[in-house]
Amino acid sequence: MWIDTHCHLDAPEFEADRAQVRARARAAGVGLCVWPAVQAADFERVRAGAREHGDAYALGIHPLYTPHATPDDLTRLDQALTQWRDDPHLVAVGEVGLDGFVQSLLTPQAWERQVFFYREQLRLARRHGLPVILHVRKSADALLKGLREIAPCGGMAHAFNGSLEQAKAFVSAGFALGFGGTLSYDKALQIRRLASELPLDALVLETDAPDIPPQWLYVTAEQRAAGQAQGRNTPEELPRIAQTLATLRGISPAALATATTRNAQRVLPRLAALAQSLALPQSPVPEAS
Repeated sequence: MWIDTHCHLDAPEFEADRAQVRARARAAGVGLCVWPAVQAADFERVRAGAREHGDAYALGIHPLYTPHATPDDLTRLDQALTQWRDDPHLVAVGEVGLDGFVQSLLTPQAWERQVFFYREQLRLARRHGLPVILHVRKSADALLKGLREIAPCGGMAHAFNGSLEQAKAFVSAGFALGFGGTLSYDKALQIRRLASELPLDALVLETDAPDIPPQWLYVTAEQRAAGQAQGRNTPEELPRIAQTLATLRGISPAALATATTRNAQRVLPRLAALAQSLALPQSPVPEAS
């Protein structure tokens, strides 16, 4: 079984065919997807969608949404985590974190706002005994500083793209590192090197669908200017992404599926109970096509 540890299936891009997308992914061996929320207004919708499709979900306020978030949204998060604490589909607080790439979020005031929501959500995760799913984009050191000061129950660093030293620091803090479609690009040398050299028990797989399309779905700027739409990433692509990682590491897809499923269930412990309750197979998995 594959687990897509980060997949925004609630996104508008899936409104017309969400059930079909999920069915195709399941047929490809993706037994579970984790749906992270990005804002308080989405909490109930994300929860309902994940439960409808037999998946897991996380609740949080994404750093890109902090400009319009309020302290009341943190109260709503706290209330939701309390109300649904016994829901086996709720596995984490997320997507939370810091974004050091978007220029409008890097002014002193905007950065301070990001840090405030990040730290407050770490506190909520620790209070509710849940791991966190972290948004890491040019922000690894600042995120690690927060983890040292307000340590939650581990979690995963989504779409990790930092240095080897930063990777080791996250792993030491109880985090797994998420790798996805970027692995498929020959020029993504640092990410491919990390995914090849880090201990296997540090890795989990993800798509970030509908975003971060793998190389075979990517449409260049010139093609987009000519009217061709960007390829939509879906969880169905996970086995083919995993094949890339298996090749880089010189192991079989089946061995990789076993290891990354075990890793995901270790850092997001409720996934194991959910998989058991849904009677999901741990192996074998279909071969990537």
